[in-house]
Amino acid sequence: MSQSPPTSVPRARVGLFGGTFDPPHVGHLVTAVNVRHALRLDTVILMVANVPWQKQGHRVISPADHRLAMVEAAVCGAEGLIAGRTEIDRGGPSFTADTLAALADEHPGAELFTIVGDDAAAGITTWERHDEVVRSSTLVVVDRPGAPVQLPEQFDWQRVEVPRLDVSSTDLRARVREHRPLDYLLTEAVLRYVRAHALYQESE
Repeated sequence: MSQSPPTSVPRARVGLFGGTFDPPHVGHLVTAVNVRHALRLDTVILMVANVPWQKQGHRVISPADHRLAMVEAAVCGAEGLIAGRTEIDRGGPSFTADTLAALADEHPGAELFTIVGDDAAAGITTWERHDEVVRSSTLVVVDRPGAPVQLPEQFDWQRVEVPRLDVSSTDLRARVREHRPLDYLLTEAVLRYVRAHALYQESE
């Protein structure tokens, strides 16, 4: 009696969407949801930076545990989106190359995708060990309509267009201090967290 050949198990497709998330807002969620749909990713991990080296020294950054809790609140109930704490647990400055290596260990055989905005992509050659990032993952560049970015030909990258939402964490922090509306810019769960913990009350 002949046996059927073993069926191959599809490789998991995991997206890494890193950031300071101070606070996480609807623009982050729209990006994550649209990239997941466009590239048929199984999971998008919103990875909370422990010490974002590119921003360190420019302003006071909220403690990592607050930022992680806000991301957990933001993605609660969102299919395929999870909060990541790998960089917080590792401690020290957060480098994408290290995080991708950790994810490769956590998800053996998975195909990894690094999700970045067009502004970050344009400066990717300034990243610490950027060659490791583009070698170990597919770079996903999130473009706004009508403003495509160009990267070196040797990079393996894909472009995903997402709706233009002019929302920034900098503006949201200022809105908290100035008592301006935050409705529909943050999820209700994140807004409750910000208020409960009196975040962003001090000037930067």
